[in-house]
Amino acid sequence: MGRLEGKGVAMLVAHEFEDIEVLYPLLRLSEEEAKIILATLETGFHPRPVFPGKPITGRFGSVIPPIVMEEGGRFIHVTIDKLNVDEVDCIIIPSGFAPDRLRIDEKTLNIVGAAHEQKNIIAAICHGPQVLISARIVKGKRATGYAAVKDDLINAGADFHDIPAIRDDNIITGRVPDDLPEFCQEIIKALSES
Repeated sequence: MGRLEGKGVAMLVAHEFEDIEVLYPLLRLSEEEAKIILATLETGFHPRPVFPGKPITGRFGSVIPPIVMEEGGRFIHVTIDKLNVDEVDCIIIPSGFAPDRLRIDEKTLNIVGAAHEQKNIIAAICHGPQVLISARIVKGKRATGYAAVKDDLINAGADFHDIPAIRDDNIITGRVPDDLPEFCQEIIKALSES
């Protein structure tokens, strides 16, 4: 039995996500028997290259849902507008350019806000904290992230720390892809305690 059996983990994913920041938590948390929900934001044309109906694609070419994995095994796929917050214990926001799209989507911000109100774990890595800033849930929280979002976090009222991962109450933030092991360890620990 895994440490996260019965826990629902939703990963919010949009075009140009940071591939490893989706794939590593997907595998690591499913290994602990978490129920992974890949929730994608359908935003029309993807800029590089542009064509209708393109699957959600990462910066390095990975697609969501993953072509090489069977849906219903380690993950299920829904669109963000179909995600039920009551079925998740944790929301993960990976990086890349995806947070730039997620942070202006009202449904995404409503989901993050509702999950925060329910005291669900909300985890964001690298540029992912941009979504937390737009959801207005980082004020007074200790947080980390990629250097490019340091000033944004500070201006939003967060207490920035340049460390691999940090948890403050129900919010977990990670710095960069190299820190994914520490980031996922914090998520596993937090979900194991809830």
